[in-house]
Amino acid sequence: MAGQRGAAQGAGAAETGCAGVPAGMRREAPALNSPPHATNLMAYRPGSGISKAFHHMWELCSRKPMAERVDMSGRRVIVTGATPASIGYQVAKTLAAWGADVAVTCPRDSGAAREALLRDLGDAGRRPNGVEAHRLDLADAGSVADFAAWYREISGGRLDVLINNAGILRDVLWRWRERRVSADGFEIHWRTNYLGTFHLTRLLLPMLLESGRRSGDARVVNVSSHQHDKGSNDRLFASPDRLDSWTAYGQSKLALIHHALELQRRYASDGNLRTAALHPGSAYSNMTFGWQDEPLWLRRTKRLFTPLAPLILLTPNQAAQTTIHCATAPHLEGGHYHERCAKAEPIPDARDDAASRRLWEETDRWFRSLGQR
Repeated sequence: MAGQRGAAQGAGAAETGCAGVPAGMRREAPALNSPPHATNLMAYRPGSGISKAFHHMWELCSRKPMAERVDMSGRRVIVTGATPASIGYQVAKTLAAWGADVAVTCPRDSGAAREALLRDLGDAGRRPNGVEAHRLDLADAGSVADFAAWYREISGGRLDVLINNAGILRDVLWRWRERRVSADGFEIHWRTNYLGTFHLTRLLLPMLLESGRRSGDARVVNVSSHQHDKGSNDRLFASPDRLDSWTAYGQSKLALIHHALELQRRYASDGNLRTAALHPGSAYSNMTFGWQDEPLWLRRTKRLFTPLAPLILLTPNQAAQTTIHCATAPHLEGGHYHERCAKAEPIPDARDDAASRRLWEETDRWFRSLGQR
């Protein structure tokens, strides 16, 4: 299960806890080195694979929606996962060009991201201090806390828009021989994509609410995926199960929708907060063509098909438009899932208010166990 916490890898190691709950709060689960669960790597719900293929072709052949330009002067924005050639980078570049003060994160060389943004924004006449960058590893609680403290210092405690774009997808073409876990024992997609995002949002929430009270408009935008349909609420709260990477990724993306909708229910009236979750579209980006831990044969195969990518995938700029729309549209209605710059319907599990509430409460207990506020 995507949300399970585990002990160290190795023979006899076992996982405990669920959905971000600290170890010891749930019964012991199967060992990490138990035989793989017979999960079909490419299995969708009945019929959804064909419907997704048709939907993808329609998305490619139809007119690409573009977010309407909005004056973002005076607005402070964070975009996580803004490595050059990524969707997040295009989001950050656009918002900075529209006048926002943007802080971006990268897991490694944040300085290179800032330099690239400033270079690309040169023609827009943006001032150098309008773009900042800092390293952030969402799977590391210390890194998340360091980033939040750094941002609070450079911004004077102001934050209008948080765009939770960063995420990972690993081991895409095979079932795991053993579960990939973070240093603190969580399944790696769950730890990075969901728990790290929850942690960061909780630390920045006081700034968002204060800015919302002052300006009347604060936002949290979670970049989910249509792959959330590979997740289910049952797996959010069940004992651990052996998952392939696509299912684990889908679980984390389903949790991000729950997170956005529960944020809206809890804080919309308190701090003029509007939230959104979204699918950006299938894009030719550093994530799609830069899968971690990929074998040499796959890298070589991708090079052969790279010239065809624009024919079958969106560009990062096209895929950035729904995120930009959710972050800027003046009349956006909070608490919804979006595709192609418009409201869309997620799977029914994502609309289960009781599951959203339970997931929030259990994850918040994990957050409080970190001793961070």
